[in-house]
Order: sequence, then structure tokens, then C-alpha cells
Amino acid sequence: MDLIKQIFDSGVVGCGGAGFPTHVKLKASPEILIINGAECEPLLRTDRYLMIHEAEKLVSGVDLICRELSIPEGRIALKKTYTKEIEALTAAIEKLHSKVQLHLMDSFYPAGDEQVVVYEVTGKVVPPAGIPLDVGAIVDNVATIIAVDDAVSGIPFTEKYLTVTGEVREPSVLKVPVGTSFAQCIEMAGGTTSDKVMVVSGGPMMGAPMSWEAAMNASVTKTTSGILVLPEDGAIDRRRKTQLNHMLNRAKSACIQCTFCTQLCPRHMLGHPLQPHRIMRKMAMNMPHQDNNETTKDHWILPELLEDKDIRQAAICSECGVCEVYACPMGLQPRVVNSLIKGELAQAGIRYSREGDTWEADANRPYRKVPTKRIAARAGVGDYYHIDGHTYKEETASKVVLPLKMNIGVPAEPVISDGAHVEKGQLIAACPEGKLGANLHASISGTAHLTGNAITITEV
Repeated sequence: MDLIKQIFDSGVVGCGGAGFPTHVKLKASPEILIINGAECEPLLRTDRYLMIHEAEKLVSGVDLICRELSIPEGRIALKKTYTKEIEALTAAIEKLHSKVQLHLMDSFYPAGDEQVVVYEVTGKVVPPAGIPLDVGAIVDNVATIIAVDDAVSGIPFTEKYLTVTGEVREPSVLKVPVGTSFAQCIEMAGGTTSDKVMVVSGGPMMGAPMSWEAAMNASVTKTTSGILVLPEDGAIDRRRKTQLNHMLNRAKSACIQCTFCTQLCPRHMLGHPLQPHRIMRKMAMNMPHQDNNETTKDHWILPELLEDKDIRQAAICSECGVCEVYACPMGLQPRVVNSLIKGELAQAGIRYSREGDTWEADANRPYRKVPTKRIAARAGVGDYYHIDGHTYKEETASKVVLPLKMNIGVPAEPVISDGAHVEKGQLIAACPEGKLGANLHASISGTAHLTGNAITITEV
């Protein structure tokens, strides 16, 4: 069995993050494989559902990967509060006589952050701008391992599990073809309970907010973890609409340099040299002069600031949102500022330069963990946090839109002609030889059309 080739052929990518191609990640030789079952974002329930209802498949998948790739240890990391999940996984481990271990963590945010979960499980700090492999670990989430298990059975990655919750009548965990419209997913969850809503693709903390109109034109990708339907003009929508010049002016006038954003920053607590309060102070005090008193994304930062050591630390921000949603007493937005700085650094071709070779977590870290329930309330989604009885639904689609790029790396290249008939599971776009990318397969049967950077399939 060539496990790596099977994963590559099936087009498996990381289901819970940026979509790193799994066949590339697993080519390494780690000391430990960590399965991330902490479900980092509040409200998302997909991995929790899978740990309960697909426990044996998950455990056998971990065993298979560790055995075939000679990985000494496999652990599933999840929260102590996940009692049903712990019971199901424990039973599966006993039944399969598995060597997989469970690692139980506190319920805090962002417990599912890749570098945080590595430290929780191994006690080792991943270097700034580093990857888990730097300390001998590989991290994959629960749904990714389920997809790997399918790949071994010859089933390509064509269906996606995701959570639909918030202002919907039936909060649900869905299994739908990749490329299914957000509109269909929301309808599967019973439709909306209000006509004044917006949508977040992903979780409330790090997801992508969008207008209702934009959501109606969006489709599920391999990395879509959730669809949140939230009140228009709610807390998340208000933060999304804050203008950049207003954001920086508020920082200039209201930042009290309390350092809470730095003290509670998950990466800073791991010993990384990221200090959001310093970044906010320097940005606020060095705003470019604007005759019309407006700051735009095309002209908002002085070029010389990109040479500042503190400003460059924005490159290692995980954009978890703790600083702006939970820590800042003045309602400022360090996360957004850091994100924009990262873009400027990338555009200027400035790569992060790491200093030192050892990093130690802050001794106060255990006492500064942010409770998941509390940050959900601060984020404005506390009303949906206790929804537990998510309905499980499976449905096909009559039309899917499949972007050629759903992963880190290059887009897949079509291997079919426009107007061709395709069958579900058929390879329709391939990863270019020698490039970082992933294959793409038809998620339904029908007529395929090449539409710009995507392939649209319509059921006949």
C-alpha cells in the first residue's frame, strides 16, 4: 500500500484550516501525529459529531497512518468537557485494541490553534513562524483523518462535513457535495429565522464575514468548516464594517497601553516576541497625513514603519482575535491592524526573520487561558453557544461550483473539456506535476463547464 499516493490521488487537504495538501504533510517523519479534535472555534460542532458517530473510523485511520508511515505515537487532542466524544473514542480504542491515546485539554480559546495544541500535547514550543514539524509533530484535524480513511478505500474527497447554525430553524451538521451553494446548506438547516442577517464562513472568531447577498453566491469548498447565520448589525457585523481610518484614529485617541492585548495573546504566551500593544502604539502615532482626513488600504502605512522590529512581529500573528474581542477594554482592533501589516510585509517581499533558538511559554499562561464560553459571549454569539442538539443531514446537489484552488499551493489544472459529462468521483482537475497542490474530483454527476477559475457541474 502506498498511502501517500492514495491520499494524493484522492485530493485530500486539511479540512480545518488553510487546506494544506495532506499527502505533502504526511511525507515527513514526525515523532508524533496529533489529531486536533478541540474544534477551535465556538459554535462549530462538526468534529465533535464525527468523534461521536465515526469514532471507530477515526481511530482506525490514526492507527493506519501511524503504522504505514512508521510514526511512533498518535494522540487525539480534545477538551475535557467533551464527555460523549471521550466515551465514544475510548470505546473505539478498546474495541480496536488501538495504541491511540487521548489527550484531554481545558476548555479555552484557541485550544485548537495548531501551535497551541502542539504545546498542550508535547510541552514543546513551535518556533515563531515555524511549523509543528520543527518540534517533531504533525497536526491534522478530525475530518481530515476521516477523508484519509476514505482515500484508502478509493473514495476521493468529494463530500464535506460542516456546521450550519445561528439564526436558522434547525442548527445542523451537514454532509454535502463539495461545491454545494451556501443557499442550499442554509435551506437544509430550516432556513433563516430573520430577514435581516449576514453570514460568516467558518467560525465567529476567525471566519470570513460576508453580506447575505455575497453568501447567496458562495459555495462550500474543501476547507469550509461552518456557515453561521447571524444578525445584521450585530457585534461581528459592526466590527466588519469599521473603516480603517476610524480604526486607527480610535487607536490614537483611545489606546491606554494597558498591555492586555499582549498579556492574553496566545502566541505571546507561548514565548513568541509578538506584542500587539507596541504595534498599535507605533501605528497610531505614525499615521500618514491625509488632506481629506481619510486613510485607505492603498495609503495607510508609512514605508519606514515596515523596517521597525516591533511592527514586523505582526507577521507571526495567528489572527485569533483574542486581542480585539476579549482583551481590549477600549474596543480597538489589533487583529485587523496586524492582518493588514502582514499584507504590506508580503507585498514588500519582507520575510519574517527569526531571532534566537529557544522559546519558553509564559509562566502565567495557565491562568490567562480565555474560557470558550466567555469569548463566545464577547464575540456576540453567546445566544447560540449552548445549542447542542444539532440535526445531522445528508443531501446531494443539482449544481456545484468547484474552484480550481481550494488549498495552499497552486490551482488544479482541468483535465476535461468544456461541456463534458462527468461522473461523481471522476478526476476533473489535476495537481500540476512537481507542484504543491491537490487533485479535484467531480462531487456530482452531470455536465461540466469551465467557468474562469472554477468548474461548474450541473446535474442532467
